[in-house]
Amino acid sequence: MSVFRYLTAGESHGPQLSAIIEGLPAGIRLSAETVNLDLARRQQGYGRGGRMKIEKDTADLLSGVRWGETLGSPLTLVVKNRDWENWLEKMSPLPEHRDDSSAVTRPRPGHADLSGALKYNHRDVRNVLERSSARETAVRVAVGGVARALLAELDIRVGGFVTEVGGVSASIPNEPLGTLWQLAAESEMFCCDPLAEEEMKRAIDAAKAAGDTLGGVVEVQVLGVPIGLGSYVHWDRKLDARLAMALMSIQAIKGVEVGIGFEAARRPGSQVHDEIFYHGGYCRDTNNAGGIEGGMSNGEPIVLRAAMKPIPTLYKPLRSVDMRTHEVFEATVERSDTCAVPAALVVAEAVVAIEIANALLEKFGGDSIVEIRRNIEGYREQVRNA
Repeated sequence: MSVFRYLTAGESHGPQLSAIIEGLPAGIRLSAETVNLDLARRQQGYGRGGRMKIEKDTADLLSGVRWGETLGSPLTLVVKNRDWENWLEKMSPLPEHRDDSSAVTRPRPGHADLSGALKYNHRDVRNVLERSSARETAVRVAVGGVARALLAELDIRVGGFVTEVGGVSASIPNEPLGTLWQLAAESEMFCCDPLAEEEMKRAIDAAKAAGDTLGGVVEVQVLGVPIGLGSYVHWDRKLDARLAMALMSIQAIKGVEVGIGFEAARRPGSQVHDEIFYHGGYCRDTNNAGGIEGGMSNGEPIVLRAAMKPIPTLYKPLRSVDMRTHEVFEATVERSDTCAVPAALVVAEAVVAIEIANALLEKFGGDSIVEIRRNIEGYREQVRNA
């Protein structure tokens, strides 16, 4: 059951991206400036393309907030597309602007183009690529900013860093997560390893010169999550399953790990499972499970990784087939990045924040942040006395 519900709408070159959020309690401190911090981060990162120079994303809060606090009513977010003026007729809702001669009929490999056109019976692939574009993640990052504001009221923090790009892996320093997040924030690659960062940049430069693209791996962590979010009693309430779905919903993400992930399959059980201790409360000395056991948070930091494939829009295009003639052509090229892994980290943090907020409200829900805080404090006391 979703408690924190939201819908997004809008096309890549339409006038705006919109979201409506339902289920927010009253009393959360929230401003557009808070949301815009993450929108700005999404546009950063070495390897980004030309659109990041056009768009300077900012969010407008149109409902559900008064005097800097949420009201408990639905919240409306809008992120305007600054390039809309160049697409007034191509993306017009008016029938008199129809121009079939400009139809895109060459689907790009690796995109939703062909399957989407066949599914929805479109003759113009632009009807697909405008919505399937990763541009949609801008408004999801804005929604994630709202979720972060809710979590911050309850001392729960979400952060992360890039661990791999184009086969170049970072060495993560043995430092507290807060320190690692700060190191990542100071890096163009959102990476904690300066040596690996420079090697990643060289790999991106080489790929760009070759008309190619690179993917990578991002890691997201959540601190302060109480024990017991999610559930073991039904498959669709398991927290790890819900977080995996959220991460897999991001464009170009092809794999997700929780904790040590696939490495757990290579080790004996004695080197995988985290032993339980009691030092004024239940705890573990290791966190191979990534903070989730049996579909529930166990009180340790939640650790997730997501693998992003290389962006499929290549400046040295792959071959495709024209949907009108079935002849072989080189795939069409939309404006694109060489590497968007740092941006994927920001999106991953956003969707994780949203799902954690959803699970939190499911367990401790109330109509105001004061009520929710009281519910959590009572539960924490119950756990401490167990």
